[in-house]
Amino acid sequence: MSIIKNYAAPQAGAELELQEYDAGPLAAEDVEVAVDYCGICHSDLSMIDNEWGFSQYPLVAGHEVIGHVVALGDAAQNKGLKVGQRVGIGWTAHSCGHCDACIDGNQINCLEGAVPTILNRGGFADKIRAGWQWVIPLPDSIDIETAGPLLCGGITVFKPLLMHNVTATSRVGVIGIGGLGHIAIKLLRAMGCEVTAFSSNPAKEAEVRLMGADYVVNSRDPEALKARAGQYDLIINTVNVDLDWLPFFEALAHGGHFHTVGAVMKPLEVPAFTLIGGDRSVSGSATGTPYELRKLMKFAGRAKVAPTIEMFPMSQINEALQHVRDGKARYRVVLKADF
Repeated sequence: MSIIKNYAAPQAGAELELQEYDAGPLAAEDVEVAVDYCGICHSDLSMIDNEWGFSQYPLVAGHEVIGHVVALGDAAQNKGLKVGQRVGIGWTAHSCGHCDACIDGNQINCLEGAVPTILNRGGFADKIRAGWQWVIPLPDSIDIETAGPLLCGGITVFKPLLMHNVTATSRVGVIGIGGLGHIAIKLLRAMGCEVTAFSSNPAKEAEVRLMGADYVVNSRDPEALKARAGQYDLIINTVNVDLDWLPFFEALAHGGHFHTVGAVMKPLEVPAFTLIGGDRSVSGSATGTPYELRKLMKFAGRAKVAPTIEMFPMSQINEALQHVRDGKARYRVVLKADF
């Protein structure tokens, strides 16, 4: 018997309550991890509130977990993990391992349906379980207090850099300098790129430049956007609000890519000739594979890329969630387990 303590939402939109459940025997390919830190993501709020329509209650959210291995299933014994090892767990807890997507190394798009960590009971808990592939070894060089948001927000903005072969010579724009965008700027600066931040908040300019932006452009100023025409190899959109997208498409250089990781609810209107005229493209992505997560954590540790965070004890989880709901987080909130 393995009793796990957790903070669970008893129903949609409710405050979280301290509960316990018997996790039962450890599955053969699973790893049990003691939680040290867990970030809060807007996706946690969406799941708690059942905004996407598939939440199950009581719901234990949390998917930016930093912890250490406490037990290994029989089939996870010889997979490179060991008891006591520092590890992370992100959005995904399980994938089938045998479908074409998984065999191709694209487990995040598992054809049998990758299982989100939250639906597997997430990291707002003293322990968590996940399939061994999704338990990501951490380099000794990484800062464990700030590393959690890299496992969701970080990989979300790192994935487009891998997909579009970004290098030190790339010119990259980032729309929205919040929980996702600020990590993107730090990663791009560490890679040596020329970085432009598109922000609607002029008060952030000095801070954004300190993060590594070469230029800061008002995302709601048509003339300022027009002046950037034809410049960018990649523009990453991190916001979920609808904007006038045409100036951003026109800001792409020939062969440039507009890539959204922000879940904009309205369809993007893309004039065909804007793409045809410059061999441009529009794309999107979710999170990353186990290999991409490992690559990110190694790079972040070596390059000292750390999200800007605010720390709360997990016992103050409802206050921390409200802080995120109110849009006050600068720029990510991390919970420290204090059971």
